[in-house]
Amino acid sequence: MASGTQYVMVWEFRVTQGKEAEFIEKYGREGIWARFFRNGRGYLRTELVRDVDDTQRFLTLDHWQSEEEFKSFRQQNLVEYERLDKECERLTETETCLGALIRQVEIARAKS
Repeated sequence: MASGTQYVMVWEFRVTQGKEAEFIEKYGREGIWARFFRNGRGYLRTELVRDVDDTQRFLTLDHWQSEEEFKSFRQQNLVEYERLDKECERLTETETCLGALIRQVEIARAKS
């Protein structure tokens, strides 16, 4: 097994009461953000998680092969990125970038 890394952008949202279902639809694995990101080279997946105790608090984790691929995608698609962000802001009270993480991954090697 070899190891590699993934670049993970983490966002925290406080969802407006009554907007949870629409938020989940837009920010989930098959939502408009994930579909938008799928056009990007190096995009891997999006995870959406909800706080057990504070049901208005959600985190998104956007997994990319590298920081460079994420930043390149965002820069090349900034107009659409900002349009989607504006469209979705009515669903949340707050949106906070918690930062970027590096995820260690195991990569299986083919036997020779």
